Amino acid sequence: MTAYQTIVVGTDGSESSYKAVEKAGAVAGATGATLVVACAYYPTDDRDLGAASDALKNDAYQVHGSAPTDEILRTAKEKATAVGATKIETRSVVGAPVDALLTLVGDVSADLLVVGNRGLNSITGRLLGSVPSDVARKSRSDVLIVHTV
Repeated sequence: MTAYQTIVVGTDGSESSYKAVEKAGAVAGATGATLVVACAYYPTDDRDLGAASDALKNDAYQVHGSAPTDEILRTAKEKATAVGATKIETRSVVGAPVDALLTLVGDVSADLLVVGNRGLNSITGRLLGSVPSDVARKSRSDVLIVHTV
Protein backbone atom coordinates (compact mmCIF):
# COMPACT_ATOMS: atom_id res chain seq x y z
CA MET A 1 0.00 0.00 0.00
CA THR A 2 1.29 3.44 -0.86
CA ALA A 3 0.97 6.47 1.36
CA TYR A 4 -1.89 8.86 0.81
CA GLN A 5 -1.02 11.67 -1.59
CA THR A 6 -4.09 13.91 -1.32
CA ILE A 7 -6.51 14.04 1.61
CA VAL A 8 -9.80 15.94 1.66
CA VAL A 9 -11.46 16.88 4.95
CA GLY A 10 -14.74 18.70 5.41
CA THR A 11 -15.51 21.27 8.08
CA ASP A 12 -18.54 23.35 8.97
CA GLY A 13 -16.79 25.33 11.69
CA SER A 14 -18.09 23.18 14.55
CA GLU A 15 -15.74 21.87 17.22
CA SER A 16 -16.65 18.36 16.08
CA SER A 17 -15.57 19.06 12.50
CA TYR A 18 -12.34 20.68 13.70
CA LYS A 19 -11.46 17.38 15.43
CA ALA A 20 -11.73 15.70 12.01
CA VAL A 21 -9.50 18.44 10.55
CA GLU A 22 -6.89 17.80 13.24
CA LYS A 23 -6.91 14.04 12.54
CA ALA A 24 -6.66 14.66 8.78
CA GLY A 25 -3.84 17.15 9.41
CA ALA A 26 -1.94 14.61 11.48
CA VAL A 27 -2.31 11.95 8.78
CA ALA A 28 -1.26 14.43 6.09
CA GLY A 29 1.75 15.50 8.12
CA ALA A 30 2.82 11.90 8.77
CA THR A 31 2.49 10.87 5.12
CA GLY A 32 3.58 14.10 3.42
CA ALA A 33 0.19 14.32 1.71
CA THR A 34 -1.49 17.48 0.51
CA LEU A 35 -4.46 18.33 2.72
CA VAL A 36 -7.47 19.98 1.08
CA VAL A 37 -9.77 21.51 3.69
CA ALA A 38 -13.27 22.15 2.39
CA CYS A 39 -16.28 24.05 3.66
CA ALA A 40 -19.57 23.55 1.80
CA TYR A 41 -22.18 26.30 1.72
CA TYR A 42 -25.24 27.51 -0.12
CA PRO A 43 -25.12 31.01 -1.63
CA THR A 44 -27.64 33.40 -0.13
CA ASP A 45 -29.38 36.15 -2.03
CA ASP A 46 -30.27 39.56 -0.58
CA ARG A 47 -33.91 38.59 -0.05
CA ASP A 48 -32.92 35.59 2.06
CA LEU A 49 -30.45 37.71 4.02
CA GLY A 50 -33.17 40.24 4.82
CA ALA A 51 -35.57 37.53 5.95
CA ALA A 52 -32.90 35.91 8.12
CA SER A 53 -31.99 39.25 9.68
CA ASP A 54 -35.65 39.95 10.42
CA ALA A 55 -36.10 36.53 12.03
CA LEU A 56 -32.89 36.73 14.06
CA LYS A 57 -33.47 40.31 15.29
CA ASN A 58 -30.76 40.93 17.92
CA ASP A 59 -28.77 37.96 16.67
CA ALA A 60 -28.70 39.26 13.09
CA TYR A 61 -24.96 39.85 13.40
CA GLN A 62 -24.65 36.09 12.81
CA VAL A 63 -25.77 36.48 9.19
CA HIS A 64 -22.60 36.80 7.10
CA GLY A 65 -23.87 36.69 3.54
CA SER A 66 -23.40 33.44 1.69
CA ALA A 67 -21.28 31.80 4.38
CA PRO A 68 -18.50 32.64 6.80
CA THR A 69 -16.24 30.16 5.00
CA ASP A 70 -13.13 32.36 5.05
CA GLU A 71 -12.99 32.37 8.85
CA ILE A 72 -13.87 28.68 9.13
CA LEU A 73 -11.16 27.72 6.64
CA ARG A 74 -8.57 29.99 8.27
CA THR A 75 -9.21 28.36 11.66
CA ALA A 76 -9.14 24.87 10.14
CA LYS A 77 -5.84 25.59 8.40
CA GLU A 78 -4.33 26.76 11.70
CA LYS A 79 -5.49 23.58 13.44
CA ALA A 80 -4.12 21.35 10.66
CA THR A 81 -0.78 23.18 10.71
CA ALA A 82 -0.55 22.79 14.49
CA VAL A 83 -0.68 18.99 14.20
CA GLY A 84 1.91 18.69 11.43
CA ALA A 85 0.31 19.29 8.03
CA THR A 86 2.55 21.38 5.80
CA LYS A 87 0.88 21.30 2.39
CA ILE A 88 -2.62 22.70 2.90
CA GLU A 89 -5.15 24.04 0.43
CA THR A 90 -8.53 25.47 1.39
CA ARG A 91 -11.70 25.40 -0.68
CA SER A 92 -15.16 26.91 -0.29
CA VAL A 93 -17.50 24.66 -2.25
CA VAL A 94 -21.09 25.37 -3.16
CA GLY A 95 -23.68 22.71 -2.42
CA ALA A 96 -24.80 20.11 0.05
CA PRO A 97 -21.90 18.71 2.10
CA VAL A 98 -22.01 15.14 0.75
CA ASP A 99 -22.21 16.12 -2.91
CA ALA A 100 -19.69 18.94 -2.52
CA LEU A 101 -17.14 16.73 -0.76
CA LEU A 102 -17.50 13.86 -3.23
CA THR A 103 -17.14 16.22 -6.19
CA LEU A 104 -14.05 17.77 -4.62
CA VAL A 105 -12.53 14.33 -3.99
CA GLY A 106 -12.84 13.64 -7.70
CA ASP A 107 -11.63 17.10 -8.75
CA VAL A 108 -8.39 16.84 -6.74
CA SER A 109 -7.97 13.06 -7.20
CA ALA A 110 -7.96 12.53 -3.43
CA ASP A 111 -7.25 9.07 -2.14
CA LEU A 112 -8.64 9.71 1.37
CA LEU A 113 -11.72 11.58 2.56
CA VAL A 114 -11.93 12.42 6.27
CA VAL A 115 -15.17 13.35 8.05
CA GLY A 116 -16.37 13.44 11.64
CA ASN A 117 -18.96 11.02 12.98
CA ARG A 118 -21.50 13.66 14.09
CA GLY A 119 -24.99 12.51 13.09
CA LEU A 120 -23.89 8.95 12.38
CA ASN A 121 -25.70 7.40 15.34
CA SER A 122 -28.59 9.83 15.65
CA ILE A 123 -32.18 8.93 14.86
CA THR A 124 -32.25 11.67 12.23
CA GLY A 125 -29.08 10.26 10.72
CA ARG A 126 -30.56 6.78 10.61
CA LEU A 127 -33.78 7.97 9.01
CA LEU A 128 -32.56 10.68 6.66
CA GLY A 129 -28.89 9.85 6.26
CA SER A 130 -25.87 11.67 7.58
CA VAL A 131 -22.72 13.09 6.04
CA PRO A 132 -20.44 10.31 7.36
CA SER A 133 -22.72 7.44 6.36
CA ASP A 134 -23.54 8.93 2.96
CA VAL A 135 -19.92 9.66 2.00
CA ALA A 136 -18.81 6.25 3.22
CA ARG A 137 -21.42 4.62 1.03
CA LYS A 138 -20.85 6.78 -2.07
CA SER A 139 -17.13 7.57 -2.07
CA ARG A 140 -14.74 5.94 -4.50
CA SER A 141 -11.78 6.80 -2.26
CA ASP A 142 -10.93 5.56 1.21
CA VAL A 143 -12.98 7.22 3.95
CA LEU A 144 -11.82 7.85 7.50
CA ILE A 145 -14.66 8.56 9.93
CA VAL A 146 -13.18 10.24 12.97
CA HIS A 147 -14.79 9.84 16.39
CA THR A 148 -15.54 13.49 17.17
CA VAL A 149 -18.61 13.43 19.42
